[in-house]
Amino acid sequence: MSADETGGKGDRTRARIRTAALSSFRTHGYEATTIRRIADELEMSVGATHYHFPSKNHLIQELYRDVQEAHRDAAVPLLAAEPRLIERLRIVFSTGVDQLGPYHPHAGEFLSAAVSPRSPINPLSEESAASFAIIEDLFREAVDGAVGARLADDIRRLLPRALVLVHLLLALYWVYDTSKEQRRTRRLLDRGLALLGSALPLTRLPLLRTPLAEALALVADVRR
Repeated sequence: MSADETGGKGDRTRARIRTAALSSFRTHGYEATTIRRIADELEMSVGATHYHFPSKNHLIQELYRDVQEAHRDAAVPLLAAEPRLIERLRIVFSTGVDQLGPYHPHAGEFLSAAVSPRSPINPLSEESAASFAIIEDLFREAVDGAVGARLADDIRRLLPRALVLVHLLLALYWVYDTSKEQRRTRRLLDRGLALLGSALPLTRLPLLRTPLAEALALVADVRR
C-alpha cells in the first residue's frame, strides 16, 4: 500500500473519530464521552482511537475549533451587510452564543473540566490558542470594517482582544442562565452593547482616551 493510500485512510479514520466525538459531546456531554465509548461506537480498538487522539482533551480542542469555525461561518456573511460598529459587535457576540446552544444541557460539565488554570482545555490555555484566535479575528474584523466608527488607533488595536474576554465572560454567564432559550444572556448582551455604544464616543476625548487605552492594554495582557 502506498504512502498516499495510507495517509488517506488515516485521514478518513481521524475524521470519523472526530465526527463521532463531536456528536457525542453534543448528545451525551463531557463526562459520558470517553475514548472507549467512541471506539465502541465505531467498532474500533481503543488503541487505534488513541493513535489519532491521545486523550479526550485533544477531542475537546477539536470541539472548540468546530464551534468557533461555525461561529465564523455564521458571522462573516452578516458582517458583510452591516456597517455600524455596535451592530457588527452584536453579530459576533450573538452568533457565538447561537453556536453554544446545543451544548447548554451539559455546559456545566465542560466548565468544570476547563476551570482549572492548569487544564489544557482552559479557553486561555496555549492548547486553545487556535480557537481563541478565530474569535479575536472576528472581533477585529467587526471593529476594522465598521463605517463611521471614529476610534483612536490605539483603541482600535486593543479593543478586539478585550472583546474576546468579554465574550468568554458572556459565555460563562450563559452557562448559568436557566431562563428559556437563555434569554437573560441576550438581554445582558443588549444592555452591554447599549452602554458600549454610549461610551465609545467618549474615547475621542484625550482625558479619557489614555486611561481607557491603558485599561485595554491591561486586559490584553490576560492572555499572552
